[in-house]
Amino acid sequence: MAYIVIDLEWNQAMSAKSSVYNHLPIHLRGEIIQIGAVRLNDDFTPGEEFQCDVKPVWFRKMHYKVKKLTGFDNDRLSHGVSFPEAMEQFTAWCGPDPVFMTWGYDDRGIMEQNLIIHDLEIDWLGQWINLQLIYNRDTEGDKNQKSLETAMEHFGIEQTRVAHDALGDAYNTALVCSHLNMTDGLAHYGETLEQLSRHPRSVGVPQGPEPLFHAVSDTYYTRDALWEAEENAVVKCPACAKAMERTKWINQGDHRYMSLATCETDGDFLLRIRLRHEEDGTWHANHLLYEADEEMVRKFREKQAHPKRRRRSRRKKAGPPLADSQPTPPKNLYHDRRPE
Repeated sequence: MAYIVIDLEWNQAMSAKSSVYNHLPIHLRGEIIQIGAVRLNDDFTPGEEFQCDVKPVWFRKMHYKVKKLTGFDNDRLSHGVSFPEAMEQFTAWCGPDPVFMTWGYDDRGIMEQNLIIHDLEIDWLGQWINLQLIYNRDTEGDKNQKSLETAMEHFGIEQTRVAHDALGDAYNTALVCSHLNMTDGLAHYGETLEQLSRHPRSVGVPQGPEPLFHAVSDTYYTRDALWEAEENAVVKCPACAKAMERTKWINQGDHRYMSLATCETDGDFLLRIRLRHEEDGTWHANHLLYEADEEMVRKFREKQAHPKRRRRSRRKKAGPPLADSQPTPPKNLYHDRRPE
């Protein structure tokens, strides 16, 4: 069995409202521009390496955030190979039945979307392992996702490769593997996934009833892009899967919001989200869904009746009252990203 540590870099649309983004057959979250991978040796130390730059087809203009993080520019991308050619090289290098290891969940979703939009086979992808879970188990840490930099600092690993470079990040991730008890982590990986499904990442929700389930949004380079993502999606009832009517989000401070959704058949549900701003400047959102009892509905209505508002500057002329203190997130910012 070949264990392949993989890292991807991808470009994003300049805006969720761009014509290219909205005319694609799927809402492509990111177009891969670099593939980096390291094959682990039998003792889980870094082995053979793979690297390939990919020439984008749809998001050909570099997003300024991506350019700042990766150092990629349009000239470098123009010398990359096509995505189908890159995948042909990569699959040949991986060999049969690879098990992919990544730091986090994003890479798998991005890879699957790029294969789909290029009409390429996805069955060969096989099993994926999120090494963040093994790191948390091995270090007896909490359930919060830790950055790769945090893990390297924990083990005293010197940064010798460029960060936000696909091969550099894959190599550094492989170095972390060499310090983990990978045999134990892989043997109990299913249990760790089950624990995560019952105990989601901290989202600032006080102790109370257990959530029906939790979700983690995709990662975006800006907060605005996170708010605007997939704006046509709807919130569905966890019991009957019917679309639910939802109130506007109520700002609770500290990047936390809540909303009440109602199903005609199964009653009320309380949604809670918290936006997370990571060390690398990206954004994602944590979500929780609860079955709302009478007390939860009552407290929500009280907060709904007294929303927080920004204080008006005294230097500005008086005008009509503000409608809301925060932009209203689209209804779609709630899609299940539970580990498979």
